[in-house]
Amino acid sequence: MLEIYNSLTRRKMPFEPIEPGKVRMYVCGMTVYDYCHLGHARVLVVFDVVVRYLRALGYEVTYVRNVTDVDDKIIQRAHDNGEPIGALTERFIAAMHEDSEALGVIPPDIEPRATTAMQDIIAMVERLVETGSAYVADNGDVYYDVNGFPGYGQLSGKRLEDLRAGARVGIDEAKRDPLDFVLWKAAKPGEPNWDSPWGPGRPGWHIECSAMSTRCLGAHFDIHGGGMDLQFPHHENEIAQSEAATGHTFVNVWMHNGFVQVDDEKMSKSLGNFFTVRDIMRRYRAEEIRYFVLASHYRSPLNYNDDNLDQARSALTRLYTALRGLPEATEADDVSADDAYLAEFHRAMSDDFNTPEALAVMFRVAHEINKTKLDDSARAAKLAVTLRHLGTVLGLLQAAPETYLQNDQLDAPHGALDADAVDVLIEQRNRARAERNWAEADRIRTQLSDLGVVLEDGANGTTWRRQ
Repeated sequence: MLEIYNSLTRRKMPFEPIEPGKVRMYVCGMTVYDYCHLGHARVLVVFDVVVRYLRALGYEVTYVRNVTDVDDKIIQRAHDNGEPIGALTERFIAAMHEDSEALGVIPPDIEPRATTAMQDIIAMVERLVETGSAYVADNGDVYYDVNGFPGYGQLSGKRLEDLRAGARVGIDEAKRDPLDFVLWKAAKPGEPNWDSPWGPGRPGWHIECSAMSTRCLGAHFDIHGGGMDLQFPHHENEIAQSEAATGHTFVNVWMHNGFVQVDDEKMSKSLGNFFTVRDIMRRYRAEEIRYFVLASHYRSPLNYNDDNLDQARSALTRLYTALRGLPEATEADDVSADDAYLAEFHRAMSDDFNTPEALAVMFRVAHEINKTKLDDSARAAKLAVTLRHLGTVLGLLQAAPETYLQNDQLDAPHGALDADAVDVLIEQRNRARAERNWAEADRIRTQLSDLGVVLEDGANGTTWRRQ
């Protein structure tokens, strides 16, 4: 039985979809005014694995991840760059897709954009105004009336009195209460706007996700995910406005991944410890970044530093080395449902997607492969099928072992490698060894080591990998 930690109830609960055999899931996506950073990568990878595992369990999953393509930051960045907003967002949407693909993230089934959901957004705001859950202020903005929703604060555990005590409202603001939040912003000169019953304007951020999720998945769906930073106020506001507009429970299970830290400090541009996915991919393979993300439980903080990325590289090297020299699985291959390792893996993943423990199972498989490679090649081949199958569920081990182990597409300290030149040096070393010229063989091995090449001598000859 799959159990998922529900942020709303603050406990793990058996997962039961609204419709048997089907899962409807929405995840808050990117606001596209810059390249994806490590925090975005964590959201992309974490919920990609959630979808992969739900499908591995046999569920039919409809996965929706939105794009926010109109927002204060987008408008400001386009203005600073002196370019049209559409050109800016299209460029960064394309970059986001490139980064997602590199990280092995399966595209969502539906990827709505705020700018193409404007009629749904306006219709939802209209319903909220009609039911008295929202009001039109003197300045032309439309605000949600937080006092009219009794359950406000349930997701974040915050109390209205405490929030109100810490809130400030400027004298020119037209809110009835400092906690009320904007649903529709009256147009300002030079900003994009759409016609509405309240005049030209654009939506507030929170209403966008409510309109897009309910349009794609219905008023009541199974799972809503996102980063911990969105729990309040974004997701809290989504619940309030969605349930007031539809009269239905909005979401059954709320999932939030933990924060990203850099050397145990919060990642931020002001601290100078801000890394985009592309920055990291100059020195580490995308699969190593993915492994690094999955090596921590999704609800735990994720601490970025070179040591942790180096450990991810070392771990993947061990897994790929175990697969080296074994036949690739074919469509006819199957992993027995009663396989002990498969059962262990499912126990880990069914416990709130415990990827660190699932990875530990994969290492136990790799260890047994290494023990049986020489003595029982048939057993080793079957275990390799199991290992690749488990890797597929996590989006790992998708490359051929040689491709990963000899990859040179990085800004490595040793520089680019010429695989053909490496093979020539290995042949020269083998000839020297055959002639018992140990000094020459050692010299070539040292030369290759200086280039960042690790030699591995085995029963089937010499293979190599990058350091």
